[in-house]
Amino acid sequence: MSSIPTTTKTWILANHPKGAATYSSSDESATFKLVEQEIPKLGPNQVLVKTLFLSNDPAQRVSIESSIPAERLYAPPVQLQAPMKAGGLGEVIDSTADNIPKGTIVQAGLSWSEYIVLDAAAASPRKPLPNGLSLTHYLGALGGPGLTAYYGLVIIGEAKKGQRIVVSGAAGATGSMVVQIAKNVSIFFPQPKHETCAEKDRDEQIVGASEVIGIAGTDEKCRWVESLGADKCINYRSKTFEQDLIKATDGFVDVYFDNVGGETLDIMLGRLKQGGVSIACGAISNYNAQQPSVLKNYFQVITMRLSIRGFIVLDYAPHFGEVIALFIKSLQEGKLKISDESEQVVSTPFADIPKTWLKLFDGGNTGKLVTKIV
Repeated sequence: MSSIPTTTKTWILANHPKGAATYSSSDESATFKLVEQEIPKLGPNQVLVKTLFLSNDPAQRVSIESSIPAERLYAPPVQLQAPMKAGGLGEVIDSTADNIPKGTIVQAGLSWSEYIVLDAAAASPRKPLPNGLSLTHYLGALGGPGLTAYYGLVIIGEAKKGQRIVVSGAAGATGSMVVQIAKNVSIFFPQPKHETCAEKDRDEQIVGASEVIGIAGTDEKCRWVESLGADKCINYRSKTFEQDLIKATDGFVDVYFDNVGGETLDIMLGRLKQGGVSIACGAISNYNAQQPSVLKNYFQVITMRLSIRGFIVLDYAPHFGEVIALFIKSLQEGKLKISDESEQVVSTPFADIPKTWLKLFDGGNTGKLVTKIV
């Protein structure tokens, strides 16, 4: 029987980044630094978790940004010299909690650490998924990105049958779920933000968008987005991207699900119908930029009576279980496509965790980007 570890390797936030983050075990100016720390002894109702998989999310970049006042963030930022925050999946290797024995696979906020001590209440055991799917989908389509897609489109965007919808970052973890929810996935009413949503009160129906237009970074990704249900997909790296997007949105559209911000948002402010809605989910094109983007079409927010609606999916946390159950049902009914193509799992030595995370910002991944610790 292997002994319980007493120390853990951990990536800490050593410096706030200026532009793209950097990492090193020795460079004092790097954003992230690799250190070794002692593991505290377990207290009552605690577990020691070995990290197996880490979730890579654009919002992590915001959590280490020094230019945004902490009081304007929805969650406390990572403090200097503290472990980098990350959700993930891990195996319980020691436990003082009766309800989470050793060997349990849990989902939790693990940080970029080999091992972490958690209160049992902060660790959620995960059951096997149908169709032999990997548990890593709890970090993507059946986790935060999928939930963000649902609440952003259905609740914040109030998407309706017959509407035309544009989705940027459509080959990403959230965007690829938006495409499917807009076309095929049943939703239920009353809305999940209500305090109760009993089975007898549910009236299931699909959003039923008349047209979904995706935006992705390669022709290959666009074909995948179309296989999920998009009517067409446009490559934003094409030299004719703006003209292609304007042509595709001829007659204008009702809803824009924005994952990227920047120039694409600016174009779309000019492509929304009067009263149209831009769902502000993310702005990944700006996260490493040292100069703010300029919205030349912003005045159309006024002239066309547009709404730009920001949201944080954590506001709906009490109802996450209901929506995940809905996704699993849709998966079993063939209305939702979740497969190996829905995620990119990168086998990563612990020393290269930041390197894999940085793949988020070069547009190279398809679906959810997951780090597998090897």
